[in-house]
Amino acid sequence: MSLVERDLAVIWHPYTQMKTAQPPIPIVRGEGACLYAEDGIKYIDAVSSWWVNIHGHSHPYIAKKVSEQLHKLEHAIFAGFTHEGAVQLAERLLAILPSNQKKAFYTDDGSTAVEAAIKMCLQYWHNKGEQRTKILAFKNAYHGDTFGAMSVSGRSAFTAAFDSLLFEVEFIDLPNAENIESIKYLVSNIKTEISCFIFEPLVQGSAGMVMYDAEYLNELMAHCQSEGVLLIADEVFTGFGRTGKNFACDHVQVQPDIMCFSKGLTGGTMALGLTTCTEAIYDAFLSDDRMKTLFHGHSYTANPVACAAALASLDLFLEPSTQQNIDRIAARHAAFAETIKGHSSIKTTRQTGTILALVWETGSDTSYFNGLRDKLYHYFLGKGIILRPLGNVIYILPPYCISNTELDYIYQSIGQALDEI
Repeated sequence: MSLVERDLAVIWHPYTQMKTAQPPIPIVRGEGACLYAEDGIKYIDAVSSWWVNIHGHSHPYIAKKVSEQLHKLEHAIFAGFTHEGAVQLAERLLAILPSNQKKAFYTDDGSTAVEAAIKMCLQYWHNKGEQRTKILAFKNAYHGDTFGAMSVSGRSAFTAAFDSLLFEVEFIDLPNAENIESIKYLVSNIKTEISCFIFEPLVQGSAGMVMYDAEYLNELMAHCQSEGVLLIADEVFTGFGRTGKNFACDHVQVQPDIMCFSKGLTGGTMALGLTTCTEAIYDAFLSDDRMKTLFHGHSYTANPVACAAALASLDLFLEPSTQQNIDRIAARHAAFAETIKGHSSIKTTRQTGTILALVWETGSDTSYFNGLRDKLYHYFLGKGIILRPLGNVIYILPPYCISNTELDYIYQSIGQALDEI
């Protein structure tokens, strides 16, 4: 049996209607910005394998550090114990985050980093003797697939089967010049009910790479803080250079109370989640009363091998050449967007840092289930490019090591698709 046949006999893939989906492509190795299939076909990974890979596949430096760690310590219980990698990663990450971030709490992935953040906020108020159980979030948000993360995500086909089980959330529009005052008024009216405001800073990824201005996000964050509403910045997607700066929150002046990380945290090597918070939030759990403990944890919390991968990725991320690559990709994205401006097949383009999104004109509203999605997906696969459209939204989100030649090939292929599809 082939690898694909064996897969179909035993595997259930994510976000896949298994009855109608094409057979999966068997990948046997990765190098740089590319993945190589069993049949020898090379694919440019233009979406960084679901936005996780920032330095390229099978990076030798990360592989070396992971291998070294495996020969020292593969795992240790993190309740009552610690290890060098977890301490060093927290020290080094906190040093480049907004200055109010003082403590790091390890989890497994983006969804669990968000779950921990939500529980921190809800229990913060509980520990202080206040019952604030409502959460503020943006419409069309996506924060993960576990129940808490689903609850603070926009109601959609993704959540429909579970809507009656999700907790109460006050959903608001993305802030802009026209609505910022009305949003601030709403916050002021319900501030005593609101535990926290969770948001994807600057870019709503799964919504279709929807982008909004840092100016109005900053104004909304400042107002929430003035009204005593805690702020959770979900940087699972936007962190580690995607928006052009180290973190999307570097584009605003107000500092969040809590930040969530995963995806690029290990350079795409393996799963790891991390939630950071202020001293004030941490202190609300310090007590002689053990009932004020944050009762949350995971078996693989702060896994030493994952921490080694994250530390190696951080080494690479902080090299000047990485920021130069981020700036290079952003500039080339902007230049390409200018060349297709006004094309009849393009409804609009939008860009933040290394994220470039193109909305295909279909004569109808943008939708995750737009039929154009499959046509575009398979068209680009046929050209050896992995682009995973969000409905009729094509986005390019490459590893920072991608070459100009590879980028030009992607741009050229998109230009051809605009004329042919």
